[in-house]
Amino acid sequence: MVRITQKDINDAVWKACDTFRGSIDPSVYKDYVLTMLFLKYLSDVHDDKMDSYLKKYNGDVERAKRSMQHERFIVPEQSHFKFLYNSRNEANIGELINIALTELEEANREKLYSEDGAGIFQNIDFNSSKLGEPKDKNQRLKTLLIDFNNEKLNLRPSHLGGADIIGGAYEFLISNFASDAGKKAGEFFTPSEVSTLLAKLTKSRPGSRICDPTCGSGSLLIKAGNEVGSSNFSLFGQEANGSTWALAVMNMFLHGFDNATIRWGDTIRNPKLKEGDILMKFDTVVANPPFSLDKWGKVEDKDGETTTVSYDPESDKYNRFWRGVPPKSKGDWAFISHMIETLNEHGKAGVVVPHGVLFRGSSEGRIRQRTIEENLLEAVIGLPANLFFGTGIPAAILIFNKQKSGNNFLLIDASKHYESAKNQNKLRASDIDHIVNTYRDFAAGILQPGVVEVKYSYIATPEEIQENDFNLNIPRYVDTFEEEAEVDIAAVQKEIELLEVELVKVQKEIDQYLTQLVK
Repeated sequence: MVRITQKDINDAVWKACDTFRGSIDPSVYKDYVLTMLFLKYLSDVHDDKMDSYLKKYNGDVERAKRSMQHERFIVPEQSHFKFLYNSRNEANIGELINIALTELEEANREKLYSEDGAGIFQNIDFNSSKLGEPKDKNQRLKTLLIDFNNEKLNLRPSHLGGADIIGGAYEFLISNFASDAGKKAGEFFTPSEVSTLLAKLTKSRPGSRICDPTCGSGSLLIKAGNEVGSSNFSLFGQEANGSTWALAVMNMFLHGFDNATIRWGDTIRNPKLKEGDILMKFDTVVANPPFSLDKWGKVEDKDGETTTVSYDPESDKYNRFWRGVPPKSKGDWAFISHMIETLNEHGKAGVVVPHGVLFRGSSEGRIRQRTIEENLLEAVIGLPANLFFGTGIPAAILIFNKQKSGNNFLLIDASKHYESAKNQNKLRASDIDHIVNTYRDFAAGILQPGVVEVKYSYIATPEEIQENDFNLNIPRYVDTFEEEAEVDIAAVQKEIELLEVELVKVQKEIDQYLTQLVK
């Protein structure tokens, strides 16, 4: 039997998107394709297990079915991909797919429902008018089912050879959707290279609890887990958008992280990762929160002339903003404050932020100062521009460490170290290693204050940071000034003389033309 490769499955799932291209926006049809991939995967795993039990029990169907009740997922007959494929010509195929998803949720309620009773498929409707008029919709769904019936999309574990190909395909899809759909889709996906960098900078020890409080589709969280080097870790995440939360839940299962805890809700206003009435603590917290989120905090509910406040950061019950409350138009430090408060006594956090976080004043300046004075901030890393989907602005990574050694600060300007691409710049493996090795040498106490690498890295003392009014703008520390080439005065003078001679010649020609015109 020929093993399926990562390229085979990537090509096949991307071809399945042709069904929607040109008629439906990628930010819409991504949910349909990703959901169908999940359904096909569960169906193929079900068939693989069923065949193994039939072989074990010499063809005894009833014994095999009883054993299947104890597997990862129960797949009801009408929820199976084969049933839907065989029903592809039915006039109500959209409704049949919706029923299949509902029954699949109900059969696996513990896994596919949130703690609030929301199913992961509740925001997707295969019978929606978004898919076009009934005739067009049915044809699109039929084509989608045919595409997923492709032999190259045989997702049985015995056919895949044990590799994480299905998880890789899911990552491939959401990366391409983010690229195609721009900012809207890019909000749920951190580019793979940035996720890898952040995971390496915050590398967790075996046994760690790892959290992403704004987890999007879960890709960064998975990278952080894989960086541990063993299976001894636990993953936790929270996501505010319902559709994206569903993507994250599916992503965890497709990568085999069945025990991951992914909650749906607003991390600031309604944190769900708790132990009793207190916030859960973690060894590692990583995040790429929405940049400078507006209206992140206070919520006023009006009912006629009555106004009630359902959330106010000034009186946050978890006391996350004791260093100060960020401005209501920029939520960057709100997410950072949450992350720091959810670290345990030896925890480390890594967060992607816009550069304004490093130098803006007022309440943000006061929060930044207090965080620095606590000696929690360990490193500031400036990234190249145009790394993220939907925005060309450069970002930075902040590393906070509850067990920081020493009291100095590492600043890296990696903004000029990248591979230039047509639509989006990329960090190369060598760029990532350069940053990580510099950081690890600093954390190990090998490097001394001052310039570490010219035009790249600098170690600042607390006194220097204080002298700069706690402004962390990287150019204040890392000198990136490029001297202009020395001017050759003699050569310039000679060039001017030649130009003057040429000018006289041109002027004479113009005079001749004018004389001829007058005649």
